[in-house]
Amino acid sequence: MSGIGAEPPSFGARLAAEFAGDRFLCAGVDPSRETLGLWGLPDDADGVESLGREVVAAATGVAACVKPQVAFFERFGSAGYRALERVLADARQAGLLVIADGKRGDIGTSFDAYAEAWLSPGSPLEADAMTVAAYQGFGSLAGAFERLRGSGKGLFLLAATSNPEAGDVQRAVRDDGRSVAAAMVADARSFNAAEFAGEPVGSLGVVLGATLRLADYGIASDDGTSDPALPVLAPGFGHQGARIEDAGSIFGGLGRALLANESRSILSGGREGLSTRISDRAEAVAAALHGVD
Repeated sequence: MSGIGAEPPSFGARLAAEFAGDRFLCAGVDPSRETLGLWGLPDDADGVESLGREVVAAATGVAACVKPQVAFFERFGSAGYRALERVLADARQAGLLVIADGKRGDIGTSFDAYAEAWLSPGSPLEADAMTVAAYQGFGSLAGAFERLRGSGKGLFLLAATSNPEAGDVQRAVRDDGRSVAAAMVADARSFNAAEFAGEPVGSLGVVLGATLRLADYGIASDDGTSDPALPVLAPGFGHQGARIEDAGSIFGGLGRALLANESRSILSGGREGLSTRISDRAEAVAAALHGVD
């Protein structure tokens, strides 16, 4: 029984609970100008708020999490951030995990401030995890580590992304013989092993594009026995062309804690039928990853 002041469950433990419930879909919240037009919504702060809150409502109890793309909100300044705060509040009230997709990265007190904004309990922008870039070095993320340990928060570290211009940097070989992407994966695994040993899923994950051939980035799959499992946030399924049925061949053992991110495939159909599209994609993802009939 939890006592006063007891630490919350880790982010990895909460992810594991979603996986145990056959929820593997990460529903993207990307209210672009084009998508808002398809929904018949204005391209303003009210429009992005409406879309975001409707996605949260439709995803609750069906998807493992939602992932708001922060850029589509912050283009409207303070009004956009107020809209995002309301979307995040809806998700917290519903008990739905949120990954804030801001790809934050910096050093020292600057990154500490990002972590405070997005990962502090009680913050208006509080999310359960956020996407981060560590090209200033893995140690630049240290400002968030205490929030992973003590506040039940998570990080998803960019490792191998599907945009073509990233390849030269992410495949570059370091002095230790590893590619930049492979080193990011190894650092995340080592951190989880040290900080979350004994848990089924770690709280520091990586972003790996589902449209990539990971061997080209020097990333080797594990044998499915590493402890804990490495969370993988995988964009590229659905509209971008990757097939969820091929997840096993794409990720191998790295797919044991896979979040399949889809956005345009569930949003581009417009407002009507949103709940059905999210449910259909969630079922397809579960069937592919766990053989659910």
